[in-house]
Amino acid sequence: MKMRRKTYIILYALSAIAVFNFSCTDDRAEELTSIDYDRLFSPIKIEAVVINRTDVRLTWALNDDAESYSLEVFADDNLTFVGTPVRTYNDVTGDQLPFYIRELDGDTQYSVRIKAVAAGKTDSKWSGVTFKTGTENIFLPFQDGDVEATAVTLRWIPGRTLTSIQIEPGGIVHTVTADEIAAGSAVIEGLTSETNYTVTLKNGAKTRGILEFMTLVDIGNAIAVHPEDDFLALLAAANDGDAFALFPGTYGDASKFSVNKSIEIKGVYPYDKPILNGYISLEDGAALLLKDVTLDGTGLADGNQSVVFNTAAVNYGNLRIDGCDIRNYVKGLYFLNVASVVESITINNCLIYNIECNGGDFMDSRAGAIKTITLSNTTVYNSVLARDLIRYDDKSSSFPGLTSKIFVDHNTLYGVANSGKRLLYVRFKGTEISFTNNIVAETTAIFSNQSSTPIPTFGNNNYFNAPGLFTGGSTSSLIFDDSASSENPGFVNVAGGDFTVTNELLKAKGIGDPRWLQ
Repeated sequence: MKMRRKTYIILYALSAIAVFNFSCTDDRAEELTSIDYDRLFSPIKIEAVVINRTDVRLTWALNDDAESYSLEVFADDNLTFVGTPVRTYNDVTGDQLPFYIRELDGDTQYSVRIKAVAAGKTDSKWSGVTFKTGTENIFLPFQDGDVEATAVTLRWIPGRTLTSIQIEPGGIVHTVTADEIAAGSAVIEGLTSETNYTVTLKNGAKTRGILEFMTLVDIGNAIAVHPEDDFLALLAAANDGDAFALFPGTYGDASKFSVNKSIEIKGVYPYDKPILNGYISLEDGAALLLKDVTLDGTGLADGNQSVVFNTAAVNYGNLRIDGCDIRNYVKGLYFLNVASVVESITINNCLIYNIECNGGDFMDSRAGAIKTITLSNTTVYNSVLARDLIRYDDKSSSFPGLTSKIFVDHNTLYGVANSGKRLLYVRFKGTEISFTNNIVAETTAIFSNQSSTPIPTFGNNNYFNAPGLFTGGSTSSLIFDDSASSENPGFVNVAGGDFTVTNELLKAKGIGDPRWLQ
């Protein structure tokens, strides 16, 4: 009897399994072919990117069954959606994506919720995203003459309400008048020359703009130089610590400007830069600051670089080139071909063009050592046509214990190092490299084909029509940066030297020379 019961139980279990399997298979096939939902699916993959400080770019995955979408915007909200939306958008169609919401309040946390809509179906449930806008900026650009040695004229969009202007350092607070609001300008006096200031526009507790600027050189604290003066003779007689303030005009005639003391050469007016026609010869371990001048190599008999280190077996101070235009040199930007140490070389906020690099590389060190190299906030175009951008040969055995750091940050590099040349031909042992926030466009360049080149720290770069910088784009390169994007920057006028970026994603990410991201 027990045997028979076991048999029945087993047969019953097998029959149930067979029925269950048949039933599941049959239902699943029916589900795949006839499933229909009365309610639309909610939007997914919603992304919000803040651009231009107070605009937002929204994208989401489109639903084939949706005819349109509705959006609601909530201020001072973090996905709670409490209260009344500050903005509502209906009948938004898929072909309007990415969808832009403009002129939101600055420095504000927003939430946006989105639902899908179609006739004959129940609206989807809401899906949301949150983001915070940047600080509003209603400042207008400076006009020529607005920045002086001890005063500044500030400009903003006329009619925009302000209560005060705060300036640091100095704790200066200027109460804004009704007339100044209407005019969109105010004059602030009592500043200190050659000082970096930060200005904040306030409407009560709300910030409506932040601006940084440097006051001009005070002629009383420098040696004033005019084009008719013998600048070469003044340089020959210079003492350590001298500062030369150059008025607009041309100095030199394809000349060699010898600098053998630690000095500063500055343009009086950044908007009307003096022109040094020739090249700088750094000698005897000198340090040099070049600020707001134009270096022009037109007419140099041997082409040369804009700056050449000419004394061996010395320790040079800092070479800083800031806010300058550098143009029309045949061989390159700088040349270190002597066994000397340079404390640092900084190229910042410069426009560099028409430097062919025929007979030399762009930033070229063959025999010396440089503790720190920085290329930042700079645009290079129509230059480095078929040579390396940064060349740093290995002479580390001549400088035991010395290490180097290279920073390439927030630059726009257009058409450089073509014909498969290298952006980073760096072989000096013990070097660290950081390559961040750069736009590199229209080049067949690679990073390096040298095993001795250290792998850089990469971040937030964009390479457009520069295939050799990505994996698979070059058979010779040993270094690639697949973390970069490849967006078209949409430069306004390359032929005219206008590299203003129109791609809003790149602007939002702050990639490239900042002057073109406004």
